[in-house]
Amino acid sequence: MAGAGLWAFVGASSLILGAFIALSGRLKGLPLVLLIGFGCGALISALAYDLIEEAVAVSATGLSVASGFVAGALAYYGGDALIERMPGADASDGGGGLPILLGAVLDGIPESIVLGLTLVGGAGPSVAILVAIFISNVPESVASSTRMLASGRRPVWVIGVWTLVAIASAAAAAIGYGLFANASGDVISFIDAFAAGAILTLLADSLLPAAHAEANRLVGLATSAGFAVAAFLSLSA
Repeated sequence: MAGAGLWAFVGASSLILGAFIALSGRLKGLPLVLLIGFGCGALISALAYDLIEEAVAVSATGLSVASGFVAGALAYYGGDALIERMPGADASDGGGGLPILLGAVLDGIPESIVLGLTLVGGAGPSVAILVAIFISNVPESVASSTRMLASGRRPVWVIGVWTLVAIASAAAAAIGYGLFANASGDVISFIDAFAAGAILTLLADSLLPAAHAEANRLVGLATSAGFAVAAFLSLSA
């Protein structure tokens, strides 16, 4: 369990890294949207080759895949709707970055559980999943942290909230390892699909619009590059 938590924290630590990058103020404009685009590609690859592929492979009927995916999508949608109603959450600036933070939690916790489960049987963590999580977390955190700072959040608050998310991810991996190591395929399938549903909704609702903020066609190439790198790591693992 400790090993699962440690590896999940390593993957989630890039959220804290992204917050420090945002605090530096050196990444903005085109470089920022290219990084977000790259992260979007990595997330799409993780969704397709790790989460959904695994969910389908271990599901007995396919119902767990569909229900998990819908649950993840609705969880993000519902949480985003609640954030829009929060005082000070201006939709014109992306809710102060809170929708992306929500997405990081809703996809990060199940992803961490999945990462922890790859250690079952004494094997090491899935390098593909670990790297995909680490890569995609950076632009998520940079984009959200930049909006949080612009909306008036203090730097210590921004760093603190991402640290809490990283700790929660580590705890989820450790608990998941202990609780779900012998779980049925449909339970694992539901967890995988839940993360996939949350990720896809996050991409369509927040990250891809943020990536195209500069209206630059290079973002499409950056997204393709992110997908290619993450897919290579997944398929070669």
